Amino acid sequence: MVPFKPRFNPWFNPWFKPWLLLSPKMAHDLAPIGLQALATFRKPTVYEWQPLEWQGLKFKNRLGTAGGVDKDGSLVRPWWTFGPGFLEIGTVTPQPQGPNEGRIIDRDLSARAVWNRMGFPGRGAEAVAENLRKLPREHLTPLFINIGKNRSTANENAERDYIECINHLAFAADAFVVNISSPNTSGLCDLFRTDVFKPFLGAIIDARNHQRTKLNGRRLPLLLKLSPDLLDEDLNRIIGVSGELGLDGWIATNTTLNRDEGSPFPAEGGVSGLPLAERSKKVLLKVLTAAQPYRKEKLIISAGGVMTPADVSERLAIGADLVQVYAALIYEGPKFFCLVARQMTQQASPNIQKSH
Repeated sequence: MVPFKPRFNPWFNPWFKPWLLLSPKMAHDLAPIGLQALATFRKPTVYEWQPLEWQGLKFKNRLGTAGGVDKDGSLVRPWWTFGPGFLEIGTVTPQPQGPNEGRIIDRDLSARAVWNRMGFPGRGAEAVAENLRKLPREHLTPLFINIGKNRSTANENAERDYIECINHLAFAADAFVVNISSPNTSGLCDLFRTDVFKPFLGAIIDARNHQRTKLNGRRLPLLLKLSPDLLDEDLNRIIGVSGELGLDGWIATNTTLNRDEGSPFPAEGGVSGLPLAERSKKVLLKVLTAAQPYRKEKLIISAGGVMTPADVSERLAIGADLVQVYAALIYEGPKFFCLVARQMTQQASPNIQKSH
């Protein structure tokens, strides 16, 4: 007997979302225009619930955007009008590059899933720096910058790309996220290998440390984004090595190469959204255990399959310090931050607190 699987139909959704009637590619391409239009008449706002202070950064709430939502840092101001507690831009590469060839994005409405094989498309570090120079020096929320390598750069030289991004963007970053877990750049995850990982990450941490003199002693936290497809022994090794080197935290997780039975997506490319939820929660629990020796100092962020306000609450209850969303914004729109804030504050106060 085949288990009942409810179908998602936007025509009969009480919260009508017209963008889901567009093709995935068209919706993706028009999203920045739509976001900027919606933000035009809104004031910068941060919803306040469960605030957190970490390494001098103040998070008025614990929910932010994941990497991939704003690739070039051109949408920071519009996102600030919808109430997130922090933003992550990127993945940023040193040089501009286009997406991978062929189909690069799709979704499965019935499974509330998103698939992509974009491969770090973007305008490059210099263009991102120019966008970020337009922002006020005091950011409304912490700003994380997710950095990667160009696909033309060999793994033997990969750390140079990450260091170049740090050198270009340290002036605007509140923290950096090292991304070697995307399944959409060929060979990228090989940087997790035992013989490669420690010297690679050590060089990047050294480069971060050298920035302190240029930033008047300000220390930029450095986080590592983890793959949900790592074997347990590799995950434990990676947490141990990076913790000892002085990494400041981990994001669990990136998209997955795993496919549920009946998935309509091809084998290549990463899947996010609801099919990733259980896998991401399991990795979060493993990271919390492996990071226990460093827990007082490190930041742990949960991402992957966070689709409802209840999911946000669950990830925090499991032990995550912060939570990030991507697919939820595709299915629910930017009002998702308000929905979460309302749930988080409804018992404490009938009104959502705001900071302008």
